[in-house]
Amino acid sequence: MAKLEGKVLVAQGGGPTAVINQSFVGAVLESRKFPQVTRVYGALHGVNGIINEEFLDLTEATTHNLEAVAQTPSSGLLSTRDKPDVEYCRKIFKVCQAHDVRYFFYIGGNDSADTCRIVNAESEQAGYELRVIHIPKTIDNDLKVTDHCPGYGSAAKFVAQAFAGVNLDNRAIPGLYIGVVMGRHAGFLTAAAGLAKKYPDDGPHLIYVPERPVTKKKFLGDVTAAYKKFGRCIVAVSEGILDPNGTPIVAQFTAGEKDAHGNVQLSGTGALGDLLAAWVREETDIKRVRADTLGYLQRSFLGCVSEVDQFEAREVGEKAAQYAIWHNKDGSVAIRRIGDYAVEYFIAELEEVARDSCIMPDEFVNDDGNYITEAFIRYARPLIGTLPIMERIAAPTVAKVLHTD
Repeated sequence: MAKLEGKVLVAQGGGPTAVINQSFVGAVLESRKFPQVTRVYGALHGVNGIINEEFLDLTEATTHNLEAVAQTPSSGLLSTRDKPDVEYCRKIFKVCQAHDVRYFFYIGGNDSADTCRIVNAESEQAGYELRVIHIPKTIDNDLKVTDHCPGYGSAAKFVAQAFAGVNLDNRAIPGLYIGVVMGRHAGFLTAAAGLAKKYPDDGPHLIYVPERPVTKKKFLGDVTAAYKKFGRCIVAVSEGILDPNGTPIVAQFTAGEKDAHGNVQLSGTGALGDLLAAWVREETDIKRVRADTLGYLQRSFLGCVSEVDQFEAREVGEKAAQYAIWHNKDGSVAIRRIGDYAVEYFIAELEEVARDSCIMPDEFVNDDGNYITEAFIRYARPLIGTLPIMERIAAPTVAKVLHTD
């Protein structure tokens, strides 16, 4: 088969992550090794930049510059929330055709995979040879087929360390703390709150994810029991937790307010934390109650990046270039776990990854629906890399003189 000669086009879509630039730079530098690649372009603002022909010629970017970008969180090419339909994707294809783009790499989640699927179908229908590869990315960790998603490990590390820090604070001055974590449909990121626990009484003491319904009665009962047992309570809760009817609990507070994409507004308002804190204040004797919404901090936090996540994000970018240019394939790069712990990469059909997302398996959540299991810890712990040391004072107590029994 003759080598397909032409340009490479790389774009980033959706929410940024701490390691998305590793994938971007991996795809660029690997592509520049192939003689049939005439130029390597980067589209600013994702697919929106493609249809508006806002390109950077990355052929002329120095390796030093690109390596520095790879170490920098967030989307170096900038991003977009555009969700292309068929007509939009037809415009993407026309631009690719006009610029002699023969290799299109799009880094993103399941919507990005669907964009790749439609653009690929358009090119086939037009008889234009265009290799299209979806490069996985999402802190939600909810892409189908792949074992896990680049971007998740670093966000999970941030969440684990944030709750570990809260635990240290809460142990010093006890009370109830509620932390709201991103996760509209899947609870993988919220579940990571428990990955840094070291001692049996460490928080979080309760974890709630969208995969299990929650009622006000159950929530208050769990909180009261945990507070009685530990003298304090830390709660990690997904922004998308649902009541038994499948309605987001936060909708009780926001009256179902929608965002720009028609989704019920979740943690961006801080409403869920306020609602849960109000429940506790009104229905229990717990006096010290605090609620935080982690928000955007989870996505691109400097200095809190998983080395495992960095390495794998780089490799999926490199693999994308190899599958497309070397092996003449279309598809979505996926990760398969082998041994304990190692990975290998493979190419999945775009149709398998596009549109639909996945949720946490049943075995990752306990029967009470308020905490994670050892199965989840075994799954997620390798992905977040090293954690800082957290130690307690080890010294004997001194016998009381005045306050004796």
